[in-house]
Amino acid sequence: MRQKVVLVTGANGEIGHGLIRHLAKTTEANIVALDVVPLDKSLRPFCSTYIVGDILDQMLLGRLVVEHEIATIYHLASILSTKAEYNPETAHRINVEGTMNLLRLAVEQSQWQGTPVRFVYPSSIAAYGIPTLNEKTQAKAACEDEWGHPTTMYGCNKLYCEHLGRYYSSHYRQLAADCGGSETVDFRAIRFPGLISAETTPTGGTSDYGPEMLHAAAKGEDYNCFVRPDTTIPFMVMPDAIKALISLEAAPRNRLSQFVYNVTSFSLSAQEIFKIVLKAFPEAKIHFAVDECRQKIVDTWPERLDDSAACQDWDWKPDFDCERSFHEYLIPAIRERYQ
Repeated sequence: MRQKVVLVTGANGEIGHGLIRHLAKTTEANIVALDVVPLDKSLRPFCSTYIVGDILDQMLLGRLVVEHEIATIYHLASILSTKAEYNPETAHRINVEGTMNLLRLAVEQSQWQGTPVRFVYPSSIAAYGIPTLNEKTQAKAACEDEWGHPTTMYGCNKLYCEHLGRYYSSHYRQLAADCGGSETVDFRAIRFPGLISAETTPTGGTSDYGPEMLHAAAKGEDYNCFVRPDTTIPFMVMPDAIKALISLEAAPRNRLSQFVYNVTSFSLSAQEIFKIVLKAFPEAKIHFAVDECRQKIVDTWPERLDDSAACQDWDWKPDFDCERSFHEYLIPAIRERYQ
């Protein structure tokens, strides 16, 4: 008999580390971890099994269907914004074609099981695209259906995959003779702001100047911040990101009014982050050396997100405001990490 499992793709990433630990500590879930590199040894005790493989590998995904009854998929695997710009075609294959492969897998599993597989998808602030800096500074907090003109391959991928999830949930094979007669996927997406983790190092996101300042300061290394001091976007610490994923997955379907939800915690400028870091690490060697290309990308992202739909539909509320994020979570943990 196949074992009922929770599948986590991109398990070695920043979100994967926190999610797997949380699931293992708070649930009885049998976790199957999938990544293109061997799973971090510290995570292996929390997983029923881990698989080294590629989400583009159809044979591997077919094996997953045969060997496991997948109840929930947390699809975390992706190529992040900065890295995606260096090889946009590869990013498209992994971020879009890989997601479609997993959506098809979820549909097949849903039909076998007679109940929808929950497909939890972390999207991004990169899905937004505000045309000018003046419009950005004048704009109110961005809702999910505004400013949908991303300027990066990663942002385009995320926005398109949100639409793919909506399609597979509500309109899949809508002209087929048996349309509406079988189960499809239960897709739920979260648009995250910039994420900051004390447990893992940044891995190529365009919002990573915040965590990079902290990690460099704690290590005593020089750091050139690649955006202007006045650059402002929303942020969230990793424990709240994990809480959001878990909370959305657990929400009853009949409470959800949409497929894609913003979540947010606090908005800070790069200068404000710099001041917090310098106060905690007075010897920090942080300089502002603007990379105009990356700056142009960040300038298209909103300064604030409207997460009222998440608050209303599934009682979203962050545990960490700015003060708690830095002084109770980030600074103590990052300082200890490098001592």
